[in-house]
Amino acid sequence: MTLFHPQSILLSFFQFLEQFFHPADLSEFMSLFGGGFEHRYEVDHVVGQQGGGRAGLEASLDVEYIMSMGANISTWVFSNPGRHESQEPFLQWMLLLSNMSSIPWVHTISYGDDEDSLSAAFMQRINVEFMKAAARGLTILFASGDDGAGCRQVSKERNVFRPSFPASSPYVTTVGGTSFKNPFQVTYEVTDYISGGGFSNVFPMPDYQVSAVLEYLKSSVKMPPESYYNRSGRAYPDVAALSDNYWVVTNRVPIPWVSGTSASTPVFGGILSLINDQRIKRGLSPLGFLNPALYRLRGNSTNAFYDVTHGCHISCLDDQVLAQGFCAAPSWDPVTGWGTPNYPELLKALL
Repeated sequence: MTLFHPQSILLSFFQFLEQFFHPADLSEFMSLFGGGFEHRYEVDHVVGQQGGGRAGLEASLDVEYIMSMGANISTWVFSNPGRHESQEPFLQWMLLLSNMSSIPWVHTISYGDDEDSLSAAFMQRINVEFMKAAARGLTILFASGDDGAGCRQVSKERNVFRPSFPASSPYVTTVGGTSFKNPFQVTYEVTDYISGGGFSNVFPMPDYQVSAVLEYLKSSVKMPPESYYNRSGRAYPDVAALSDNYWVVTNRVPIPWVSGTSASTPVFGGILSLINDQRIKRGLSPLGFLNPALYRLRGNSTNAFYDVTHGCHISCLDDQVLAQGFCAAPSWDPVTGWGTPNYPELLKALL
């Protein structure tokens, strides 16, 4: 058995599309909101060029919440300049990871593209790198997106839902979003109407999720017409976390009401880094590719997740679906996955 030293517990997030965080914003955020717990005030390592100028809201959100939830866990930032066909350089970043010998165990990414905007060959090539990462014991999380089921017009008379990649990759864990029923109180959670989710048009449904997804498809929940989605495709998200009404400090200004799965993903990543911390202290290996374990956990009826059963997300604004995509249901669903983490129970289940 390989023993992992506790000092090797790391997590990271990624800056794409000329987004950068400012250390002063992180320090200000922790001063305002971090008084109740021990935490770090600084990122430990930046890989790549940390640009100047104004901070980006996306990058500020990521660093502030991944370091809040993963308190006292060493955090790296990967900053990848440039673009692939005007979009995120995912392959460039994954090749960088593949050629590094010492890297964080948990990686969160709050970016994505429409599947139909990328070639199948390019996505499959990135999947090869995701599989390599899984073999190394890395956990890679992607945001499910903020367009609900999405929508693409394929003809004058026909629309279809529009999946997102890498959220639709079978080799990553995808995080959806929830809201509190009453946004002004800590109440029970419902779906965030923008939470991305659905079924891939490129990748077939992996074995680890077949049983859960078929249970949803056979349930009594109201479904969109089958012409809108590929019911045999990789279904996502896998899990969710709160994605609504965050405070973010950017350019030294506290900004309220920031929302999106760009918030839920670093939150979930921070939680997983704490679980890795406990695993490694016990001489266990890092979590690695999480999905097979997640689907086994819920199949065994654990209490590791709070099931979200109310609400639907958005989709095509047409006379067939009336802007409604998929809806939440008991157990797994393509809006919030298995639900939001119950940390004490999830920790016990993954040790």
